[in-house]
Order: sequence, then C-alpha cells, then structure tokens
Amino acid sequence: MQYAETKLNRNSLLLQLKRYSSVVNNMEQTILLPSLLRDVPSDDVEDSEAAENSMDLYESYHLLKAIRNTVESGLVAHDDSKVKKNTALHKSLEPLLEGDPEAFFYFHLRGLFSVMTTLTKKSQNLTEKYLDVIGIGN
Repeated sequence: MQYAETKLNRNSLLLQLKRYSSVVNNMEQTILLPSLLRDVPSDDVEDSEAAENSMDLYESYHLLKAIRNTVESGLVAHDDSKVKKNTALHKSLEPLLEGDPEAFFYFHLRGLFSVMTTLTKKSQNLTEKYLDVIGIGN
C-alpha cells in the first residue's frame, strides 16, 4: 500500500517506465489502422545505406508494443538462442560484477533511462506521423 501512496521522483525508473507505457497506450489507442504505416519510412534514418536496412513505421509500431508488453509483464525468454546469447554475455560480464557492482549498476541504470527516453520519443513521433498520414496532424 505504501508504494501506491508514494510520490515518485521525476528521475525515478518506475516513473520512466510508466511514462513509456502510457505513451505506447496512447499510440495504440490513436493508431486505429496500423496497416496504414506499412512502407512509411522512419524519419530516424539519415543515410541511404541505413535506410535500406531500417524498419518501416508498421514494424516500429509492433516493436514498441512488444517492448511495452515486456516492461509490463517481465522478462520472458522467447527463444533458446536468445537465452544462450544472454547467458554468454552474463558470463563475460561476471568479472565486472565482481569488481564494482555499484558502478556496474549505475552504468546500466543510466543506459536504461536513455533507452526508455528514446523509446518514449519514438512512440510519440510514431503517433504524430500516423496523424499526419491520415490527415489530422499539423
């Protein structure tokens, strides 16, 4: 009960995750026809070589929703190759964990904040682009 009553600091990881989830929920409620986003290029790509390998907005839409679902429901391994890859990565990082776990924690926390901020902005931009595609945007 005390958690629900506590006011979260604006730099709180929980607040950042809630903000991301809220923005993706808004995106999902706004985008009624995600198929309209097929073959619409993302504005994030600047050079032509990267543009060939980039996702369209339809793929981005589904990726952002999948990440939100993982944030809300927890980390669940989807296939064995990812589990093996993550296990190998964890083994290679063990010496760092033993050295200074607090520094390691803060390094990853900063990274997580950065990623969640970027994903939140991408969700907002995707929603705005959809509104432009259907003719409601600015």
